[in-house]
Amino acid sequence: MEQPNNRAVIVGVNLNDRPGFAYSMEELANLAEACNIEVVGQLTQNAIKINSSHYIGTGKIDELSALALGSDASTVIFNDELSPSQIRNLESALQKRVIDRTILILDIFAERARTREAQLQVEVAKLQYMLPRLVGLRESLGRQGGGSGLKNRGAGETKLELDRRRIEDRIAALQHELEKLVAQRQVQRKQRHKTGVPVVCLVGYTNAGKSSLMNAVLQRFMPDSGKQVLAQDMLFATLETSVRAIELPDNKSFLLTDTVGFVSQLPHYLVKAFRSTLEEVAEADLLIQVVDASNPEYERHIEVTNSTLEELGADGIPMIYAYNKADLTGQPYPRADGDSVYLSARQGAGLEELIALARERIFRDYVLCEVVIPFSEGRLVSYFNANAHVRSTEYKENGTRLIMECKRADYEKYKEFFVQAEATE
Repeated sequence: MEQPNNRAVIVGVNLNDRPGFAYSMEELANLAEACNIEVVGQLTQNAIKINSSHYIGTGKIDELSALALGSDASTVIFNDELSPSQIRNLESALQKRVIDRTILILDIFAERARTREAQLQVEVAKLQYMLPRLVGLRESLGRQGGGSGLKNRGAGETKLELDRRRIEDRIAALQHELEKLVAQRQVQRKQRHKTGVPVVCLVGYTNAGKSSLMNAVLQRFMPDSGKQVLAQDMLFATLETSVRAIELPDNKSFLLTDTVGFVSQLPHYLVKAFRSTLEEVAEADLLIQVVDASNPEYERHIEVTNSTLEELGADGIPMIYAYNKADLTGQPYPRADGDSVYLSARQGAGLEELIALARERIFRDYVLCEVVIPFSEGRLVSYFNANAHVRSTEYKENGTRLIMECKRADYEKYKEFFVQAEATE
């Protein structure tokens, strides 16, 4: 039998018939499910503005109270972020636990965080959310006004001030620890940049299949790497940024990065807390936006992802679209169309098309050339066999003739050793 504290009613206000409202309520139910909460009822209201004191109109409060009572729900979940006073007023009127969309997402992140950095980021975000809401969260404390400093305050107000200071101190300590981890990440990023290896980032809405796509690419091009990442059919399965080196058959390589998924109304506390992790996105050479093509709201998901990328300062980076789960749509796949590829990560169909499109974008600094390397510089033949795509090798009287595709920087660096050098664009 379901425990009472796992039952909830969800509530939303449809402002001016906003597009996607019905889907946002469905998503709220999915977020609740991800927190192991059973949604047993739903109440919505059409309005032109949010009620400043109770979020919903006071006339709806009785209806909501009866719905929660009749469905044996101990929690009421609201579809928008509530102000401290709204939480206090609603808990007083409903006599139920009141939470909002923001804390629901924060709780999911807290449960899924595995690395130390992700755990610190989530805790900072939760504490920043709690700080202005201490009054509502400590409703049971009796408070008296008056005076200044701690001495002249009521017991509740004194406790409140101590809590606030404790939280502020905790946030400062966490941010200090985070700064050390961020510094380490920046050193790693600088080292990667020095190698000149392009960075490709997978971005997109949560549960679009980013991790599944990364695993499919690893399986196709590096089957023995043993570096698969966690991929599950659930919201926010991945909170950690995973970076994998992908070696292509022609000796080209790039770094593929899997990032945390986005969601509608992603709390700004989280965007702020995860900014250091998401900086990987802003410094990428190419973004692959993974889209769940089987979701009827996929266009809205693209809009949310693009606006989040803009907030991160990554909106100017070249992007291609990977329409995943095409096997569930009835549309023809695999196929490439402009900057879009229709594929199925689960079936491994469309990976060649996706990588071919990515290669066009990230390997533009390569040149096709024909060179003759003197036999005395045999080390260069070994170098190019390992670091370029050698199409043909022929031994001449004056050296080894290679027709190859190599980095322009390598061509310029070693051309003084060539007997003859000719680059073909």
